[in-house]
Amino acid sequence: MLALLAGGSSRSSSNNKLAESENAAQNSNNMSWGNELWDQNENLAIHTNRGIDALDKYANFLRDRVAIETEYAGKLRRLVKNYQPKKKEEEDYEFTSMQAFRNVLKEVGDLAGQREVVSESLQLQIIAGVTLLSKTLREERKKCLSDGASLQQNLTTQLSSLDRAKRNYEKAYRDSEKAVDSYKRADMDLNLSRAEVERYKNVMTSKIQQSDDAKNEYANQLQKTNNLQQQHFSMLLPAVLNRLQELDEKRTRGFREFIVGAADVESSVAPIIARCMEGIVKAGESINEKEDTFKVIERYQSGFTPPRDIPFEDLSKCDPDSVQDSHYSNSTSNHLTMRGTMSANKLKKRVGIFNIFGSNKNSLTADGQKEDFSDLPPNQRRKKLQAKIAELQQKIAQETNARDGLMKMKIVYEANSSLGNPMTVEGQLNESEHKLEKLKVDLKKYQGFLEKASQVPVATSSPQANRNQLQNGHRTSRHSNGSADDHHDDGDDQPDDAGSLSSSSASPESGLGTSHTSLPGSGQGSANENAIGEDTYYETEVETLNPLGTCKALYPFEASSEGSIPMNEGEELQVIEIDQGDGWTRVRRANNSNGWDEGFVPTSYIECTLYA
Repeated sequence: MLALLAGGSSRSSSNNKLAESENAAQNSNNMSWGNELWDQNENLAIHTNRGIDALDKYANFLRDRVAIETEYAGKLRRLVKNYQPKKKEEEDYEFTSMQAFRNVLKEVGDLAGQREVVSESLQLQIIAGVTLLSKTLREERKKCLSDGASLQQNLTTQLSSLDRAKRNYEKAYRDSEKAVDSYKRADMDLNLSRAEVERYKNVMTSKIQQSDDAKNEYANQLQKTNNLQQQHFSMLLPAVLNRLQELDEKRTRGFREFIVGAADVESSVAPIIARCMEGIVKAGESINEKEDTFKVIERYQSGFTPPRDIPFEDLSKCDPDSVQDSHYSNSTSNHLTMRGTMSANKLKKRVGIFNIFGSNKNSLTADGQKEDFSDLPPNQRRKKLQAKIAELQQKIAQETNARDGLMKMKIVYEANSSLGNPMTVEGQLNESEHKLEKLKVDLKKYQGFLEKASQVPVATSSPQANRNQLQNGHRTSRHSNGSADDHHDDGDDQPDDAGSLSSSSASPESGLGTSHTSLPGSGQGSANENAIGEDTYYETEVETLNPLGTCKALYPFEASSEGSIPMNEGEELQVIEIDQGDGWTRVRRANNSNGWDEGFVPTSYIECTLYA
């Protein structure tokens, strides 16, 4: 029962509120400024002026907001531009995290575009409308106030005429009263002649007539004034005030529409902004830490295995000559120049003797690597070559399609000369054939690089481990045999020297016809002294360089050009100049003439141990 009563009371209260609102709306429709505010002309003028000022204030607010939106969009675009990946950072954007960041930048750029849309829409639609409405309202208000002032001036003039007529009537009435009194006294005065009495009577009649005329004028002006005043306050002035009311309602209605329109402008881009947010969320969810980990492995995996334990060296069982460099430690491995431990493009290029080992731009890639990528670890080299081959195959396919199209065009032109001259296609066709032939040559060359790279055996352990193993075995051999005989593996396990060196851009074979790499007195240096023709060189290089460390040959190497020296697998040499990024290390060894043989050997063929 209580619930029913409560429900009934709530329904009755809601009905009452609805009725009140309807009554208020009906009353507001019946009320007007002309009827209710007929005597508030000045206040209405002030109110309408303040209303238009408020509209102008809203327009200024929108202008400031547009400026903020424009500045915000511009700063967002500059932010996106500043954080766009640089060319040197492109390789890092293969990771999912960096790809997600690039997608975030794209979405933020789209957000900036939507803020620009909001700014332009507010400027063209809302601000322009507010400005036009404000100008129109001010002109209409000025006209209404001018009409009201004119009506008030007419009423004031009529009131002045009425006041004048009233004063004239009062004066004429008093004069007539005096004339009547004078005539009565003269008529009673027996001493006055009949002519004098008649004169007083004429004056009295004249004054009475003037009083009657003034009375009639006063009555006429009063009627005019009343009629004008009634018309003024019942029709003319209410019409002006109602126009001011319509003007103010128009301003209020426009205010509402402009505010709603500004919100609609914002709402129109909300779905696109929401999609941008979804894109950012999707970019974040696309990050895969396992995939990034795998890509890091793919990028930096060298193919070597970790080093084995360093064997114990019993000095009592070793040849004293073989332990002259036994004061190395594991800490020196940090100084090794191993292929794959650092990026080749970050190494300082060697300024060799007379710059004979300077970089050759014609045999280096755009990022500073060798043409055959021989300065990379085996795994990385094969991947680079495979990617290069895939790129060349794609280019060949594109160029083949272009050539076929030109050939078809030539056939059509030959069949119908009116369509075109076949000779105009001949030059393009020859150029396409030349490009295709060059691409095929490059493809065959890189396929040869890949084949040779696949034939080179990949070390099953790191260079440090090989050094430890070979060094121990080699010293035992010297101790037992009393000689420095080198041990070689089967020919199948030896790397193909020609395959790994013939295409190396920074090898001694690349432009050493006028080069010299050995010091005077070395086995090869004396044969090249006349080719150099540089006396100043010997004045600065006559002293024997102090060794920087020792190295072990992992593979045999046959020197095929001047500047390089041969070495046998397991042979130990002195390092006098480390690899500076061109893939070659300068070494020396004692010869049978109590001298030194110096030259360059491939860094990937040796394992270096530098002195601390």
